[in-house]
Amino acid sequence: MPRRILIAKPGLDGHDRGAKVVARALRDAGNEVIYSGLHQTPAQIVETAIQEDVDAIGLSTLSGAHMTLFPAVVNQLRDRDIGDIVVFGGGIVPEHDAELLKEGGMAAIFTPGTTLAEVTRWVESNVQAR
Repeated sequence: MPRRILIAKPGLDGHDRGAKVVARALRDAGNEVIYSGLHQTPAQIVETAIQEDVDAIGLSTLSGAHMTLFPAVVNQLRDRDIGDIVVFGGGIVPEHDAELLKEGGMAAIFTPGTTLAEVTRWVESNVQAR
């Protein structure tokens, strides 16, 4: 059974080319990928993850709001007692922020320069199909 992964763009960031490229790479690596589209709230992302019964959520932002939006998704999953969904993110995230996000529950943060092969290998190693 393939992994089910939701790729989501939280907040007002309107740049989704990177998210679409990652979604395609994950799909080509054998995963089922759901792309939620632009301008999603953390609540919408969590609701979609539940409805689609995903194994992981990949968040993407270039807007600089990662320290607000990424933890909001993690916290809403915890509040709904859904801690088994792996949450990872990518975008323009300074190293210090990435460390804080991981301490707060993000499984991984991918920054510019990360190859698609690195992302797909990480998913294969860290996301189990339910």
